[in-house]
Amino acid sequence: MAKQTIAEQFVDTLARAGVRRLYGVVGDSLNPVVDAVRRNSAVEWIQVRHEETAAFAAGAEAQITGRLAACAGSCGPGNLHLINGLYDAHRSMAPVLALASHIPSAEIGLGYFQETHPDQLFRECSHYCELISSPKQMPRLLHTAIQNAVGRGGVSVVSLPGDIAAAPAPEKAAKSALVTTRPTVRPGDAEIDALVRMIDEAGRVTLFCGSGTAGAHAEVMEFAGKIKSPVGHALRGKEFIQYDNPYDVGMSGLLGYGAAYEATHECDLLILLGTDFPYNAFLPDDVRIAQVDVRPEHLGRRSRLDLAVWGDVRETLRCLIPRVRPKDDRRFLDRMLKKHADALEGVVRAYTRKAEKHVPLHPEYVAAVVDELADDDAVFTVDTGMCNVWAARYLTPNGRRRVIGSFSHGSMANALPMAIGAQFTDRRRQVVSMSGDGGFTMLMGDFLTLVQYDLPVKVVLFNNSALSMVELEMLVAGLPSYGITNKNPDFAEVARACGVFALRVEKPKHLAGALKSAFRHKGPALVDVVTDPNALSIPPKISAEMVTGFALSASKIVLDGGVGRMLQMARSNLRNVPRP
Repeated sequence: MAKQTIAEQFVDTLARAGVRRLYGVVGDSLNPVVDAVRRNSAVEWIQVRHEETAAFAAGAEAQITGRLAACAGSCGPGNLHLINGLYDAHRSMAPVLALASHIPSAEIGLGYFQETHPDQLFRECSHYCELISSPKQMPRLLHTAIQNAVGRGGVSVVSLPGDIAAAPAPEKAAKSALVTTRPTVRPGDAEIDALVRMIDEAGRVTLFCGSGTAGAHAEVMEFAGKIKSPVGHALRGKEFIQYDNPYDVGMSGLLGYGAAYEATHECDLLILLGTDFPYNAFLPDDVRIAQVDVRPEHLGRRSRLDLAVWGDVRETLRCLIPRVRPKDDRRFLDRMLKKHADALEGVVRAYTRKAEKHVPLHPEYVAAVVDELADDDAVFTVDTGMCNVWAARYLTPNGRRRVIGSFSHGSMANALPMAIGAQFTDRRRQVVSMSGDGGFTMLMGDFLTLVQYDLPVKVVLFNNSALSMVELEMLVAGLPSYGITNKNPDFAEVARACGVFALRVEKPKHLAGALKSAFRHKGPALVDVVTDPNALSIPPKISAEMVTGFALSASKIVLDGGVGRMLQMARSNLRNVPRP
């Protein structure tokens, strides 16, 4: 019986850690590992056209499944292409193991062909990044990398020279148990006691929720009901907290809407739950603030804190709910709910005015129809830029849908690669890529990956032939728009040439039919929708400090984006507001 190689041991270890796919592009230094995958039925090699796609796809898979996902790049230029997608996965706390194969071990440090130093290059976008320089380091080093990625939530990078990958594995290599799930973290009693006192002393409490509330929806609702608190959210908290929420006051931040801003500024105590909300200009500086987060490094780095609580949101709330005193006065909550509904009424009117007759199409209208026609358990992947705005304001969460984007890293071209990773997790589940024409064309080569694997991803292309978010940034800075227009082909014709079902929509009356046809199609599909390049959006509250460096403008040429069916949610919440 042939002796196991390091590459085979590497792949076996990934399989034991729950990895089902390895996304990448083949290359000489990677060949021993790719061949080991070929001979291992537990792991599938997914051939993409660009390594950046591999990293984005692995990150999306990890976010959908909660399990470790993996990607790989060959030496030098090959693994360098991984870096942008790895930054995104790391900042999204997605457990990803990246294999950065390396030049022959004897040539490292001698300026060899394609030489880079991946063990140094990837340190900033990983929890763990090390070079395997001897076969004796396997599998312990890989175990450590896996446990860092899973246990700490983020990326680990292993650099492996091709000659070591092809070498025989040491005799009697131990198969240690692997960490494959993260533990829950309960705060200390002193922190719980202090937070209970703060809540009981405060007359008006607001909860502001991020992605750390995943799995804690029931606890947040019970807690908010007990203390009569409005509940706002950041973009990454939307899918976990907005649905079935009678305390919802919308979203704060650069893409915000509703009364979340007012609720966070007019309270006595603001509790930040599982959010690393980056825009401190939208946070108050004159109210008491407590923050709960499982990542201690997040505590207090965005705002001044009166109390820092290290723990999982769900575990923390389970400790708090039995101990805090119920509040009877709901005047603050009712006032915020009324403000929220009033705010939504105004922006919805701006969106609905002649939307069904407007040519080019309002992108808000396109997003609203996508939301209406998509499956109740659809996965939406969203390009950075204006697609973020339309997704934030029009996609309706329900506890079953997922919305994934480059929400922390802010990279272009993420939607299509993320859709690939999301679709591989379940071919029967609807995956919709909300792509901008700028992002789509940046990694358009991997549209062919949909064809190669017959992945039934539905690409809805918001085609305004412009980089609209960048244009808005220029407007803010008082600069003339320059270098932001795209000369685009008929993307439906391009898609059909690739063998994909595709339609082009230029008039509102054709939109719903085209989307229904694409969504019914069993394979990949693309709908190229020509949208209005002048449809831009502003947040609900703007100050001079917020303007610098981002797309914020009070100019009359900027349209307030609507918020789709969220108005209905707000109106339904008003049933609980006492009438005078």
